[in-house]
Amino acid sequence: METQTKTKNPVLLYTERTPNPEALKFVTNTMLYRGTADFQEVELANEYSPLATELFEFPYVKGVYISNNFVTVTKELNYSWDDIMLKIKAFIKSYVESDKAIINESFEAYIQEQEAAKREKEGIAYTGDEGEIVARIKDLIDTYVKPAVAGDGGNIEFESFEDGVVSVLLQGACSGCPSSLVTLKQGIEGMLKRMIPEVQSVEAHMD
Repeated sequence: METQTKTKNPVLLYTERTPNPEALKFVTNTMLYRGTADFQEVELANEYSPLATELFEFPYVKGVYISNNFVTVTKELNYSWDDIMLKIKAFIKSYVESDKAIINESFEAYIQEQEAAKREKEGIAYTGDEGEIVARIKDLIDTYVKPAVAGDGGNIEFESFEDGVVSVLLQGACSGCPSSLVTLKQGIEGMLKRMIPEVQSVEAHMD
């Protein structure tokens, strides 16, 4: 009687440019992590992501963002993609093929703690009319902004609303990207001001 051996699908990987010249998106045909995981510090990576930890061992890797089927790598300024892209691509392909852990299970608990603290802060800060405004701001960001930003290898999160100023957090390819700040001012700020008159400006900080 013949036994059938289950063959694994080969891991395919290609690169996509992002609006940030220092960040490149490495896209696979494999689901890596259902969520968003942004690592801008080695210490956070060491605790929660074996893949990010190993990527940080390369001297030219400055940040690692993992979401769905892609990894966005942000490089140090004094390196050229021409010199390092193929090395990173080969490493990620080999890593995914090895079936090693991408994100530790404990990361979910960490994210839940962060979100709980954020909700508590928002719950205290926003009540009545202001609470309704914040809900509309978050809905617009989630519906119209996040999908477009994800396509460029990044993420945007609502942080706060105070005195007409919306503060957001930029992650992945968006972090440290000059064109992201232009897009923020021309696109996102314009949309929010049109849709919600109480919004006067949008400010960003990087993760």
